[in-house]
Amino acid sequence: MGEFDLIKRFFTRPTPRAVLGVGDDCALLQARAGMQLAISSDMLVSERHFFADVDPRTLGHKALAVNLSDLAACGATPLAFTLALALPQADPAWLEPFSQGLLALADQHGCELVGGDTTRGPLNICITVFGEVPAGQALLRHSAQVGDDIYVSGQLGQASWALQLLLLQRQGRLPSAAETQLAQIRARLESPSPRIALGLALRGVASAAADISDGLLGDLGHILERSGVGASVDADAVLALLPGAQTLPAADALRHVLAGGDDYELVFTAPAHRQAHVLQAAKQAATPVQRIGRIEALSGLRLHNRQGQLLQPTLHSFDHFAPAPQEAKP
Repeated sequence: MGEFDLIKRFFTRPTPRAVLGVGDDCALLQARAGMQLAISSDMLVSERHFFADVDPRTLGHKALAVNLSDLAACGATPLAFTLALALPQADPAWLEPFSQGLLALADQHGCELVGGDTTRGPLNICITVFGEVPAGQALLRHSAQVGDDIYVSGQLGQASWALQLLLLQRQGRLPSAAETQLAQIRARLESPSPRIALGLALRGVASAAADISDGLLGDLGHILERSGVGASVDADAVLALLPGAQTLPAADALRHVLAGGDDYELVFTAPAHRQAHVLQAAKQAATPVQRIGRIEALSGLRLHNRQGQLLQPTLHSFDHFAPAPQEAKP
């Protein structure tokens, strides 16, 4: 199968919203009056972000989901995306389910595949996604204010926990009692749900937002740094975001929730007097949210329990270029 046969068979579709889609040197998008384009790119590399033998259908889903999560954090409506794909070989048995998983999620969010590139090489997936947001209404990282409440959507830590169990399984060291646990939480790692509806509902409500891709500590930290503020975070409220946390050693549970990553939930801030609006946005989006702390003037992030004791875990969010050795982050 040649390159253009591959594109035509698996990735060429009608694009009613785009002016021009797959098949030319460039795709053409027309921004509507009063709207700004929101653009984000993410690359997934085999054996760095995912295991090479992962189910291609779930990989197709996740490849787009991580990009849509960025649009959610910006409060943007998905429009279109491009796909750059490096493949060791053009294998229809792999491409069919991969494209099905990818395009099913695209259809769910009305996001059209409008172009990209294919080449032979180590398995690598790079997606650039385009969304739109009314001018001046994008959710950004630099607008958190002292006194704002800090919220997190959904649940945290299960993706990291699933990865730990998968690594043990691949090493032949997973206890049989943990097989059921892995089966229950594996989808949180391999098939995350981008919080598009919540991001849209939070426009005009949240003061700042980010998606949680590399861990709560790091992604909330980006908001604090960009906004020039600090935060006090309730460790007990954070641990409540991980179902089954009580079955784990406390240090492991904190690590999964604070530094595990791959959750693709939203962390956001909102003025305290807008709590009812936050809860209404969560209800509208059918997505639970949990208040976990408050923005403060003093820089840095302080983690404490409900007895007021300051905790000092030595945890760091994922960084591809950190000097210390780190495990792969599928």
